[in-house]
Amino acid sequence: MLRPSAKLDEIDRRHARERLGRRTYAEALEVFAALWREATALNPDFPGDWRDDLAPDLAIARAVNGLPPEP
Repeated sequence: MLRPSAKLDEIDRRHARERLGRRTYAEALEVFAALWREATALNPDFPGDWRDDLAPDLAIARAVNGLPPEP
């Protein structure tokens, strides 16, 4: 695992500015669409039911806030 340093942070910021900052909305949308197609190719159930993804987070939030577990 890399430990972030000031130099690495600067490289990341410069890359984002130079490469990603010039991207148009249409280009960004093309990238998003390509990533979505890749995700569905890797996992046919993608995106699935969003409530399944939230269940663990909600359980933790209930516990942290002193609420009883969901029945």
